[in-house]
Amino acid sequence: MGIDCDALYWLGLSMVEGLGVRGAHKLVGHLGSPKAAYMASLTELEGSGLPAAVCQSIFAQAGLKEAERELEAAERAGCHVVYYEHSAYPSLLRQISDPPLVLYVKGNVEALSGHCLAVVGSRRPSAYGLQVARKLARDLAERGLVIVSGLARGIDSAAHHGALEANGKTIAVQGRGMDRIYPSENKRLAERIAESGAVISEFPMGTGPTPENFPIRNRIISGLSLGVMVVEASEYSGSLITARLATEQNREVFAVPGNITAAQSFGPNHLIKQGAKLVDEWMDVVDEFPPEVRMQLLPTGEASDDGQGGEEVGRLFEESMTPEQRKVFEALRVDEALFVDSILGSVSLPQAQVLQALLELEMNGLVRQLPGKNFIRKL
Repeated sequence: MGIDCDALYWLGLSMVEGLGVRGAHKLVGHLGSPKAAYMASLTELEGSGLPAAVCQSIFAQAGLKEAERELEAAERAGCHVVYYEHSAYPSLLRQISDPPLVLYVKGNVEALSGHCLAVVGSRRPSAYGLQVARKLARDLAERGLVIVSGLARGIDSAAHHGALEANGKTIAVQGRGMDRIYPSENKRLAERIAESGAVISEFPMGTGPTPENFPIRNRIISGLSLGVMVVEASEYSGSLITARLATEQNREVFAVPGNITAAQSFGPNHLIKQGAKLVDEWMDVVDEFPPEVRMQLLPTGEASDDGQGGEEVGRLFEESMTPEQRKVFEALRVDEALFVDSILGSVSLPQAQVLQALLELEMNGLVRQLPGKNFIRKL
């Protein structure tokens, strides 16, 4: 297979000592492309405002030989190299302040373009945390969300397993090179993930799982995603770094509440106090997404299933609606929450009957009340 020249130049810049991700984007923005940077004169390079030593290295073609070897190593490892301008590069990830120059991808490259949710948490979770992470990931993957996590022990692994149980897609973001899986006991899990989803990294082949790599990795987990859900996390957990990054990247932050006496509950409970969305079922997550995303995740006929026959109860109730309930139900929307005054104004019924119908519809799982007396259909 011939060398992809665009990938070669992007990889080359990623290997120039002292340049960094932000420096590389600054340089490309100044000169137009990585290839143009390597073709530029020293004077043109210095005009970008980068340090003189870095400009001299690029002028001397630093990084290109290493990039050529890296492309060959990636091919041997069965990895695609998706660079910043590649059509498969995730659009949400492009929006962060320091998007990776390249991603090494093993598996289904198309999974990167799906609607993603990050699920993260403790490496030493409780049995409750493992159960909740697995269930929520499964429920969300069933609705078409791609579950993103870090392949770590504990909550990350539970989230990946939950998505796979739903025959959904999941993405594992590694904090090391793609030549090996970390932790090693998750090798089989990584293989299963790559069958429909993807295992990815921005680190070159041979990079070890050093502690400083994981906060760097976390910005990709949040950057790929519409939001980040924290299940369990202690006070100094890396998951709280991911949640902070999500806030900086203008992503949603979700948290599953926990026992106030448990150390693992500090993180999510703290996030909820700071304004994170409390989650106890999958719909709490989907409710926060933009209307166009909700419409794709909640096609007509979709309903919440609480595992206890809730979906069937809702459908049976729909078939036996009173005329008042049906009028109110038909005035509501799946893709947009409506304020109660708007509902009252669009239904030719007395206020008391509208409010009563809303209560009955909510109790039977067909309508959900959001903060501020806003209502939204579940199917």
